[in-house]
Amino acid sequence: MGCWGEMQSSGWIFPTMILCIYGFFTMMRPSEPFLTPYLTGPDKNLTINEVTQHIFPVWTYSYLALLFPVFLITDYVRYKPVIILQGISLIVTWLLLLFAHGLAAMQLMEFFYGTVTATEVAYYAYIYSVVSADHYQKVTSYCRSITLVASTMGSFLGQILVSLAHVSYFYLNAISLASVSVAFISAFFLPMPQKSMFFHRKSSLEAPIGPTNKDAPNVSGQPCYQQDKDLTVSSVNSQNLPEYPLPKIQKQNHFLTVLWQLCRDLKECYSTKKLLYWSIWWALATAGFNQILNYVQVLWDDKAPSHSSAVYNGAVEAIATFLSSITSLAVGYVKLNWDLTGELALGAFSALDAGSLFLMCFTKNIWVCYAGYLVFKACYMLLITIATFQIAVSLSMERYALMFGFNNFIALIIQSIVTFIVVDSKGLGLDIGTQFLIYGSYFAVIAGIFLSRSIYTIISIKCQNQNLLENSQKIEAEEPATEVYGTRL
Repeated sequence: MGCWGEMQSSGWIFPTMILCIYGFFTMMRPSEPFLTPYLTGPDKNLTINEVTQHIFPVWTYSYLALLFPVFLITDYVRYKPVIILQGISLIVTWLLLLFAHGLAAMQLMEFFYGTVTATEVAYYAYIYSVVSADHYQKVTSYCRSITLVASTMGSFLGQILVSLAHVSYFYLNAISLASVSVAFISAFFLPMPQKSMFFHRKSSLEAPIGPTNKDAPNVSGQPCYQQDKDLTVSSVNSQNLPEYPLPKIQKQNHFLTVLWQLCRDLKECYSTKKLLYWSIWWALATAGFNQILNYVQVLWDDKAPSHSSAVYNGAVEAIATFLSSITSLAVGYVKLNWDLTGELALGAFSALDAGSLFLMCFTKNIWVCYAGYLVFKACYMLLITIATFQIAVSLSMERYALMFGFNNFIALIIQSIVTFIVVDSKGLGLDIGTQFLIYGSYFAVIAGIFLSRSIYTIISIKCQNQNLLENSQKIEAEEPATEVYGTRL
């Protein structure tokens, strides 16, 4: 019992192991690639228009509505309660999928799934509050890798059960329910963090972070996004004084002060052009990517109806996830000047994404449509890895988490607008083929923006280098004459 308590209270292995177990079973969902065939099949008897225009949009709207408050609550309650909430939402989602019927019930299911995705921030932020900075890279790779492995295994398992064992979609959802239930139980074994990134620092006695501190001049001469503003009083931290509960009024002021500091941090981060351009791409591309993931099964069902054709959604998703992990891993071995070529890469691969979506729209062959999706997802995952790396290297962990959340929030606003106009029955309610034509055009616009920007950047840098070369040549040409003039004097 003493060894068990020691493992829980110290070290990084135990919390990382439990979090990986949780991540594995939350993503090991063999039914997910077959959601559209399940909803439109005999189990639920919903029409494709009901699924597209009335059910799937609920996920986008609920995700948007919950993301910002969940982001703040997650840090305030120190992650673990929100991870448990995610586990509960997963169980409710699959209980509704299994046993509820009707349009309203499936819309409620999508709301709970929106809660699941909104609370994902707790999974990725939890580990930074319980391990030292020396282990950040290692535990991040473990936690992210295990979710990719689980997603791939779940998709392959679902495909094998459907194609070889002829298991119904209902039992695939039963397996998914069992998996997320294991994840929910494992969440209770996570140690409760004693600190968080924003609201709970290492010491509860914190210096005020209002205008008095924040308006101090920048004497370091470094860009704002490279400064790690310590909000605690160093003298207090060094004395190991006992912690006392703060009065209620002081706690309220602390909450408002932290919110004010977050706003100032956002303003300072986005004032840096490099971070601004990468964040713009992040928000625009993530909005489009989420939209494709939400409706690609509907397109596949349109190309090859599930009631009359063999369905290979699980195999395609497994291969797509595997390719995405390879492209993400490859980024770490590519040595390029991303300040010079980064925007060119964003534009070029966004153009490839646009081409893939146009191909998926116009082809009548389901296999070509599958191939287009593989290219699209691999390209996006490659670029989002580069964007994540470029933003992360310039920021502290707190500011990176803040920008990550805000970029996703902007992406969801864009996605919700697109969903309401293009998909929702209250908007245009377009058919799935026309939707993907619009999505392809959307990525073409993104490609045009960043290709134009990259050309401008490259030309500007070449002109600057040319001017520097000409100035240096002039200085070298004038030096001998100066010497001769000096000797005459």
